[in-house]
Amino acid sequence: MPRTTHYRLAGGAAIAATLLLAGCASSPGATTESTATPDAAAASDTRVTLTYDGGLYVLDGETLDVLADIPLAGFNRVNTAGDGRHVFVTTTDGFQVLDTGAGAGEPELTDVLFRAVEAGHVVKHEGKTVLFADGTGDITIFDTDAVTNDGLPESETVASEAAHHGVAIELADGTLLSTIGTSEARTGVRVLDESRTETARNEECPSVHGEGTVKGEVAVFGCSDGVLVYADGEFTKVAAPDAYGRTGNAYVTDTSSLMVGDYNSNPDSEGYLLSKLALVDTETKTMQVVDLPEGVEYTWRDVARGPSDEILVLSADGSLYVLDETGAVTDSYPVIEAWESPVEWQDAHPALSVVDGVAYVTEPAAKKIHAIDVATGEILTSATLDAAPNEIAVVN
Repeated sequence: MPRTTHYRLAGGAAIAATLLLAGCASSPGATTESTATPDAAAASDTRVTLTYDGGLYVLDGETLDVLADIPLAGFNRVNTAGDGRHVFVTTTDGFQVLDTGAGAGEPELTDVLFRAVEAGHVVKHEGKTVLFADGTGDITIFDTDAVTNDGLPESETVASEAAHHGVAIELADGTLLSTIGTSEARTGVRVLDESRTETARNEECPSVHGEGTVKGEVAVFGCSDGVLVYADGEFTKVAAPDAYGRTGNAYVTDTSSLMVGDYNSNPDSEGYLLSKLALVDTETKTMQVVDLPEGVEYTWRDVARGPSDEILVLSADGSLYVLDETGAVTDSYPVIEAWESPVEWQDAHPALSVVDGVAYVTEPAAKKIHAIDVATGEILTSATLDAAPNEIAVVN
């Protein structure tokens, strides 16, 4: 199973949330239509975390039974911690650790908190987890497996040159790549060695946003006019075919050299639905922009990679589309009702997450979540929730 990384668009302003800690409710908060046996929930190693307006759900990944309903006021975001069990819940205070109970145990929103001003991106790579605080530019690095319920792990903090909505990644050899920017503009990426001495930088990536690593540990960053590629100690700018050709999110695996990015060639576009994908060959350093079939549109939440590196797009027409690495549609499966672009990026709208060949699809308008077999399109399980799901993070 290739590692799939989906970095989502996030606002640069502080998240409007008030943290309220409460005990987990063990009573189910969903009606589940499932072929799984009651014992499957106890045996499943997969957990699905969903945010809703006023709290968090933790679901069993096989039955979609609600294992915990945790009240938590405000608009909260969720990212996997990278250890297969924990999830970071982004609040106004920072990154709070949620133990999903994957493998064993009951879900619990712990008291462990990585404090951060305007907590932003979470990046997992080669046994390291990196947190970025947009309000200060501070980068926090620690061993992924060191996340526990009992306190903060030993960590390293690296300062950015200025606070900005940014992202950073540590490579296997200890090299740190981090974005360059201010509260007014983001311009590129710099390279720091293990001693955190700068060894290189590239400032030809306006509005840098979205990071990923592909086969061979090649790092990619989205720009408003293309993609910045870092390989073998050097940067290469892959220009978009349009003067404005923004890629803000990278959908990658470590078994493919292809970066898939969202693509917007209209700086004056309204709404968040897009109809093109950027396919970047990191070996040839070239970009192909693919027009999706008529009526197929998506937001940054609706693209993922499958177990064979295929491209999955959850379209606003309600279907899940399967594309090969050339961008050709090879299959499509009706999954949910058609939906429209959110008015604001924070508004609940369908989201897609893929783990071990299962695509988890949310349907906020119906207060539902579905689990789909990527290979066949069969809906394995569906559940109706008490509240509309918003963001999703899946661990196993």
